Amino acid sequence: MALDFAATYKILVLGDSNVGKTCIVHRFCDERYYDTYISTIGIDFKQKIVNLDGVPIKLQIWDTAGQERFRTLTTAYYRGAMGILLLYDVTNLESFNHITYWLQNIEENASPHVITVLAGNKCESNDRIVDTESGQKIAEHFDLTHFEVSCKDNVNIEASFMTLARKIREKREQKGYALHEPIKEENSDLLKPKTELQIRACSAC
Repeated sequence: MALDFAATYKILVLGDSNVGKTCIVHRFCDERYYDTYISTIGIDFKQKIVNLDGVPIKLQIWDTAGQERFRTLTTAYYRGAMGILLLYDVTNLESFNHITYWLQNIEENASPHVITVLAGNKCESNDRIVDTESGQKIAEHFDLTHFEVSCKDNVNIEASFMTLARKIREKREQKGYALHEPIKEENSDLLKPKTELQIRACSAC
């Protein structure tokens, strides 16, 4: 039987606990919002077929299953991942300051060809601590695309995932690979910052 999609892209949603990783997956895949905390136990992923400029692509979106609390994410978890949505909470300064930790973890464990998009969740909140400029600044520092999103108000959720999917496709086209063909590993450092700069959020800006 013929597949009803042209390719599968494995995407990981990473970030500290309680930043909204499970919520953003449910909002995108199920178009549902949960206003209570969802504790993820065990490996969890959802799938959604999207129309990527006329081509049906299945996005297989993996949640970190709460393991980030114990710093137990391994190379096996990253294996085969083509894209990563790195999430922080604009009301939680610590989650923002941990972005560099997550980028280092990605660099050490993921394919050098993986695409990472940075997203600040809860942008609708009046309790914001991390301003938009701080998010944009660290994204520019690491050459990442940046969004501010809201699971509650459904702001930029689809845009984040679709941008990630397009960037995955562009990377594959640049490498000359077919839709289902895996990209060979090479020695590269796609997450190396453009300058040596320590960035922290400016909560008083």
